[in-house]
Amino acid sequence: MYRAPVLLRQLEPRTARTTAEVIKFALWPLAVMTVLNRVFIKAVNGFITDDFKPVYNASLAFLNHRPVYTANYDLVDPHYLYPPSGTLLIAPLALIDPEKSRWCFILLNAAAIILAWYLLLKLFKFTLSSMAAPILLLAMFSSETVINTLVFTNVNGCVLLAEVAFIMLLLGRRDLWAGAILGLSIAVKPTLAPLVLIAAARGQWKVFYTAIGVPLALTAIAWPLSADPDKFFTRTARYLSDPRDYFNSAIVGNAAYYGLPLWLSWGIRIMMGVLVLISLWLLYRYYRDDELFFVTTASGVLMTAEFLLNSLGQMYYSMMLFPLLMSVVLRNSVMRNWPAWLAVFGFMSYDKWLSDRWQGLGRNVEYLRITFGWGLLLIVIACVLGDRYLAARREGRLAFGLDPAWMRSAPDAVEEAPRRVEAESTAHEDDVDSSGVNDGDTERSELRTEKPESVLK
Repeated sequence: MYRAPVLLRQLEPRTARTTAEVIKFALWPLAVMTVLNRVFIKAVNGFITDDFKPVYNASLAFLNHRPVYTANYDLVDPHYLYPPSGTLLIAPLALIDPEKSRWCFILLNAAAIILAWYLLLKLFKFTLSSMAAPILLLAMFSSETVINTLVFTNVNGCVLLAEVAFIMLLLGRRDLWAGAILGLSIAVKPTLAPLVLIAAARGQWKVFYTAIGVPLALTAIAWPLSADPDKFFTRTARYLSDPRDYFNSAIVGNAAYYGLPLWLSWGIRIMMGVLVLISLWLLYRYYRDDELFFVTTASGVLMTAEFLLNSLGQMYYSMMLFPLLMSVVLRNSVMRNWPAWLAVFGFMSYDKWLSDRWQGLGRNVEYLRITFGWGLLLIVIACVLGDRYLAARREGRLAFGLDPAWMRSAPDAVEEAPRRVEAESTAHEDDVDSSGVNDGDTERSELRTEKPESVLK
């Protein structure tokens, strides 16, 4: 009898026999079509906000040895903000016409996001055949951060890939390569720079060699090739350090927009900074040896703190929190509670809260939900870790860590390779193919005899 190739057999329409298969069969088409819509329809259509135009113009100016840092920062249009090392790396974009260049940049970022999705699955020990694969892919491409990264056409997809690759290389103790990936990212934009603290906490000092060396080397190469490299430090860096009151969801941005007094703005930032320090100390003191949990959680805390407490935080920066959100599958994850996911809704949802009927309320919710989401996430993490610490101290088990006994012995919600079940399922399919048993009869038989599988298979 005809046997399709292994890859094509995965696409053969068949009736699902388990809850896990039902969910996978339902979500894979939704995930794939969502990806295609976001990349080839929404992104190509674009929006009034265009982050790519200043990037292309700067690349063109660099290739023609014209001044790059000439933006009028009094305007609210997107500006070119990358350092000379970043200009050197992205300059090839201007070798073709703007439209095709933008399409290539969209595809580059989409490919980077998809590769980051695959690496996240591997990081948490899932496979493409697991139920987690379509769930994560659909969630990522339904989020505001991925949609607007592609629609506005900026480099954040590549930064996400750099973050996930850095985490995997760091956990694999490949320090120089981890630093090189981080250095390439920092050379374009310094969003991931705080992650060097994780390498320092783990004593992986070689990371610093390449994390610092790569952007310095690229800057040295770009400096004589650029017409005005010094203007980045004298004009652009000064602009970046000054908080603006538009398109800025950091605490200082909303404080400036709503006219809060300076002492209140600083008070909120200091309070949130203290919570961040408490969380990082508890993670360092009690979870250093739980490597995957420590690195993914600490990276999430550092990234969220950067977005919230720095001079500029924009909603689509939240893409860098995907490793933290994926850590929900770990038994001791700080994300296993509903307030954490209420926070996630604030900074990940693509919903708009602007209302024709309640204009003032809708505007305030829309402008503040990102800031409140980041803040609530930091509060939740600090409270979860703090509660575990107080409980452990009260019960006299700090020497054994913060996790209670039930949590230490509980399995992670990761996929365990059910080789025997898969083998039996394959053998059963072969029997069905050769005997010509009716699919409905086979399905009813399976429902009577099959044991339920893990929900994340």
